[in-house]
Amino acid sequence: MAARSKARKRALDILFEAEQRRLPVLELLSERQSLGETPVPEYAAELVRGVTAHQPEIDNLISENAVDWTLERMPAVDRNVLRLGVYELLWADDVPDGVAISEAVLLAQDLSTDASPGFVNGLLARIKDLKPTSAPEP
Repeated sequence: MAARSKARKRALDILFEAEQRRLPVLELLSERQSLGETPVPEYAAELVRGVTAHQPEIDNLISENAVDWTLERMPAVDRNVLRLGVYELLWADDVPDGVAISEAVLLAQDLSTDASPGFVNGLLARIKDLKPTSAPEP
């Protein structure tokens, strides 16, 4: 597994754990970094901080584009995979859109229900289509 894929998985672990235990995400991240039992790659920390910084916008985009699903009704794994995917689509300039989507789909495939990969793929593709495109340079 590539380094960034492992970092995404580690970021998902932290986001999921914080939600399940109802802990502040950045405090849990700091705790995990200081304990050092399972290293937190810098990219994982960057993802966790980015998702946390943009979570209201991310959750709003997910909610507005999820057909027949509320954010609260989604499986917790899917919800956090989607948060990571939306963050990478919209704020991680060094990650191609296709990579952000395919990595999120792989996480859903490995960690969630049989229906989750298709759900994650469809929702992230819809959000990708909403991204403003850059104007061509003159």
